[in-house]
Amino acid sequence: MKQRIDTRLSSNNRMKGRSDKPALSITNKEIWQISYPIIFGNLAQTIMVFVNTVFIGHVGNIELGAVMLAGIYYLVFTALAMGFAIGVQIIIARRFGEQNYKQIGVVFEHGLLFTTILGVTLWVIMHFFSDILLDLIIDSPNVYEAAVQFTNYRHYGIVIVCINYLFRSLYIGLSNTKIITYTTILMAAVNILLDYSLIFGNLGFPEMGIRGAGLSSVCAELSALLLFIFHTLKMIPFRKYALFEFGKIELPLLKSVLKLAFPTMLQRLMSFGLWFVFFAMIEHTGEMQIAVSGIVRSVYMLVTIPVFAFSATSNTLTSRLIGADKQEEIPRTLIKITKMSIATIVPLVVICVCAPQYIARIYTDDIILAANSASTIYVILVATLVLAPAMIYFEFISGTGHTLSALLLEACVLVLYVVYLYLSSSVWNLSIEWIWCTEILYGSLLLVTSFAYMKLAKWKK
Repeated sequence: MKQRIDTRLSSNNRMKGRSDKPALSITNKEIWQISYPIIFGNLAQTIMVFVNTVFIGHVGNIELGAVMLAGIYYLVFTALAMGFAIGVQIIIARRFGEQNYKQIGVVFEHGLLFTTILGVTLWVIMHFFSDILLDLIIDSPNVYEAAVQFTNYRHYGIVIVCINYLFRSLYIGLSNTKIITYTTILMAAVNILLDYSLIFGNLGFPEMGIRGAGLSSVCAELSALLLFIFHTLKMIPFRKYALFEFGKIELPLLKSVLKLAFPTMLQRLMSFGLWFVFFAMIEHTGEMQIAVSGIVRSVYMLVTIPVFAFSATSNTLTSRLIGADKQEEIPRTLIKITKMSIATIVPLVVICVCAPQYIARIYTDDIILAANSASTIYVILVATLVLAPAMIYFEFISGTGHTLSALLLEACVLVLYVVYLYLSSSVWNLSIEWIWCTEILYGSLLLVTSFAYMKLAKWKK
């Protein structure tokens, strides 16, 4: 009978003082080799947001605000799958560091079962209740109607994107991330072609407007999933990782995986949920403000692509180093990752600083809207520089396996986030750029608390 995985984060067969594993020291080259395909992977969803925003921005300001709100609404539902996939990624990276390869496939197949069930459940909720939920949140009837039209098509991709997250967790955990680059290129190509065709009715397709943006995103995600499946079947050594053997379902195993992943799922749900609240509160201040935020959000997602790629690298390498009994290497590795992240971000920030209004004009023909967006773009550039080290040290906590600690830490930070958001938007009635300063506050608090955790907490045990 095949040996099944012990889902505890410390390996039972690893003895104190054991030296049969090779020394492991993470180099800058290895960090980059893991990170750059993740950058392209993160670029996938961001490109879809960017392309949708650019095309819809030329349709109208109301549609621009609606696709932004509906897009965040969609991300809130995917947050549970994203959080679960991160938990699976931590375990896979740990087993990879332990060189316990055959147990990796067991984790993946149980993850696939749970992810599929989760995706179907989320689809049911979005299909039958989205119009009610959006009506409770959005004030403007025009924005609400457009957001519902987008969501009516967009939600059909929820099962697909959940499974895509799981495949990404497998390849990131194995530090074999080039396929993420290929899926990103394919998604971008399909999304751009279909947005051009379906939104405006080009190339013989019907003119669907904002509904076409939702449908094109679903098709792009489907193309990525098909490529993930094809690549896995052709390129991954099944016997080495015991993939797709689909043995007996082991409920204790699934329970153990969920025990690790559940705090991360709640953390992602809480984080994306409050970000949706952020935009909903901005929508209450006016249609121009939500249109500005649609542009700023897209720019923000583009410049923070390296931030989240290097933070995923931090998570993976932390878990791998612990699996290889090399905890003492982790602080030095985090410093290396932070330097590389900032070095990657600075050129993007400089470009945006030099021409914020021209960047805003990519999204809209409205000169006033572009001018109003420029000052807020400066704010998110500062937030990006703060968020870069913050996310690396924060994801390190999850990489240690202390996902509950990460959840509690971010919960404390988000309490202050919500307080400032409420005061700035609803009490003090500040301008849009001051409301966006919430992101600077979030990054600063996350950095201080995460760094303090690394220095003071007993995470090495």
